[in-house]
Amino acid sequence: MSAVHEHYMAMALQLAQTAAEEGETPTGCVIIDGYSTARTESPVLGRAYNQVELLRDPTAHAEMLAITQATEALGDWRLTNTMLYVTKEPCTMCAGAIILARVPLVVMGVADPERGGHSVFNIFAHPNLNHSCEYIFGVLEAPCLAILQEFFRNRRAAETDLNEAGRMMEDQDDS
Repeated sequence: MSAVHEHYMAMALQLAQTAAEEGETPTGCVIIDGYSTARTESPVLGRAYNQVELLRDPTAHAEMLAITQATEALGDWRLTNTMLYVTKEPCTMCAGAIILARVPLVVMGVADPERGGHSVFNIFAHPNLNHSCEYIFGVLEAPCLAILQEFFRNRRAAETDLNEAGRMMEDQDDS
């Protein structure tokens, strides 16, 4: 099964790269049909990357967009025979949507121990919710982490450059 997981996580990584190139937090998500029969030829029901900035919508996370595509493809809001692949652990909003959609398995590249919907709030296995899901962390973890680290390193460098340029302009105005 690990070859199947790596295959679809590689697809999600390509989507995350597209997000990074468009200035979005680099998260990609792929949802496939066939929880019990998954293989590398399983139908992809939804695929998306973060588009919060592009759509000016705080809910336009990769997982939310992919869930919408998958429910449209199936004609049902219940994704009971699917697997969701995502490069970074879902936030609480996305983890909640995954539970509501009845996704049975979430495969994640990298955990988010500070803000993750499962790591922080145990949403995937919370005893008070009417559904739970299995989850796997660490599939293609190194490249998933690398794309996030590079994105935020570049963003911090750009902010530093902008701040320095602003200070230089202020210094010129003072002289």
